Amino acid sequence: MVEEQQNNPLHGLKLETLITELVECYDWKILYAALKLECFNLNPSIEGCLKFLKKTEWAREKVENFYLYRYKRMPKAVGDQFELKPRERGFAAGIVPRKPMELTFESIARMHAQAAENFEANRNARGPKSSSKAHGSRNSSGYEKRVTSGKSSNKAPSADPSNPWGK
Repeated sequence: MVEEQQNNPLHGLKLETLITELVECYDWKILYAALKLECFNLNPSIEGCLKFLKKTEWAREKVENFYLYRYKRMPKAVGDQFELKPRERGFAAGIVPRKPMELTFESIARMHAQAAENFEANRNARGPKSSSKAHGSRNSSGYEKRVTSGKSSNKAPSADPSNPWGK
């Protein structure tokens, strides 16, 4: 296992050190803009972030991915590596971290817009699974905005076990 982890910048790195490096390089506001985690926004502190990230696995993985791919600028995971958690991934021998990516609020906004475009393109390429017009429309961030008439529905749940929503 140690041999597999030799080429992973996260191997042996404490979460506290990771957060400290990110804060020293980018500061709290840039981290919040990039990651949208409230621990970087409301009374940010190393201790508060540690407490939150140790309890919240998805958020810790999000920060570790940011550290690997924006701060250390390692190549993106592909194939089997994509399915692994950031701390379990390995990189080919000889690949070394590069200088941290310079981030501004504008560059972060462009990255978020590009991600939203890619999401929409992938969603449209897969084809509609259900009619989005029947349920509402999606805004620019990809979230569905429900349209309701204000009347409550008295529909009984479906008796069909494969369709518990009664539609």
